[in-house]
Amino acid sequence: MSDAEDPTTAALAEAAEAAGYAPSVHNTQPWRWRVTRAGLDLYAARDRQLRMADPDGRLLTISCGTALHHALVALAAEGWSAAVTPLPDPADPDLLARITAAGRTAVTPDAMRRFQSVRVRHTDRRPVSDTPAGEDAIEAIGRAVRAEGLELHLLTRDQILELAAAASHADKVEAEDEDQRTELAYWIGGDRPGGTGIPDTAIPSEAPRTTVPGRDFVRAGTLTVGAGHDRAAAYAVLYGQGDEPADWLRAGQALSAGWLAATELGVTVLPFSSVIELPATRQTLRGVISNIGYPYLVLRLGTADPDSAGPPHTPAYRPPRPSSSPAAERSRTRKRGWAADGGPATLPEEGQIIQRFFRTKGRRAQRRPRPQVCPA
Repeated sequence: MSDAEDPTTAALAEAAEAAGYAPSVHNTQPWRWRVTRAGLDLYAARDRQLRMADPDGRLLTISCGTALHHALVALAAEGWSAAVTPLPDPADPDLLARITAAGRTAVTPDAMRRFQSVRVRHTDRRPVSDTPAGEDAIEAIGRAVRAEGLELHLLTRDQILELAAAASHADKVEAEDEDQRTELAYWIGGDRPGGTGIPDTAIPSEAPRTTVPGRDFVRAGTLTVGAGHDRAAAYAVLYGQGDEPADWLRAGQALSAGWLAATELGVTVLPFSSVIELPATRQTLRGVISNIGYPYLVLRLGTADPDSAGPPHTPAYRPPRPSSSPAAERSRTRKRGWAADGGPATLPEEGQIIQRFFRTKGRRAQRRPRPQVCPA
């Protein structure tokens, strides 16, 4: 049996494709996947790192952590248990994690709902409505974060004002740094035919009137912001006990877990990374949480304005598919839910959610990433 025909290899490759729906800083999607006999390897894509805003790779690694968690969610929804080894090769710091399929397992309703949230999750930069997210919902989001080993600190009203001052300062520093503005302009605006970056459709048409300012994207987009505010929003700091690559990777997994839980509960999430990019404002946030940990991101939690359509999904990067034999291609199409003649293939019941995902994703998002399948 070839690697492409092996069910474990096929499941890992499909999980890597599903991970293309994960959120990332400026939609840079700074990851690459490699499927081998040893498992599914997650690499940092340094060519998509924000060299000016993120020289240490903190946000890059957090972004890769969200992709890692999305891949695990996809595997669970298809009935695979998996183990993760973070940073498995000290000699290769770009190899961030290895996923190993540990065997088949029952598909739970929670696993299916979580995977469905992968498809509908998106970043909404509009102001939130006047209806706050419920306490039970915020607690459930916190539980999802804590299950990944991190914490979520809800800010008080005074702390939100501190956050607003820090965000304003970070934006001013970025505005005065020509290199940062040039880097930002590279990733922002337009139709994004390459599949990375933030398109005009996801950028507000005018600056939202909020207490905590969002990032100044230099240009106006086409997303209607409405008359909302952030008075009913909750702000929370995602934090943990370390500030090294392994901690950032775990932060991305916790961000993904919390965001998917929020999506399932109808809570919108907007991450604030500008206050993390600048060392001074990052230290300010550490003081806000009484120096009990290291802040990784700030999250705005709220409910969307029901009278205004939300933004579409951002595009996704799609590297070239590796060449394969006709037999391998037939195997791949069967695993995607289609027979070699183009008709629906018969899949076990536990795979139906994955089948539906791959049958519809071609219509909804044409540029999802293709993992590299290697025999090594």
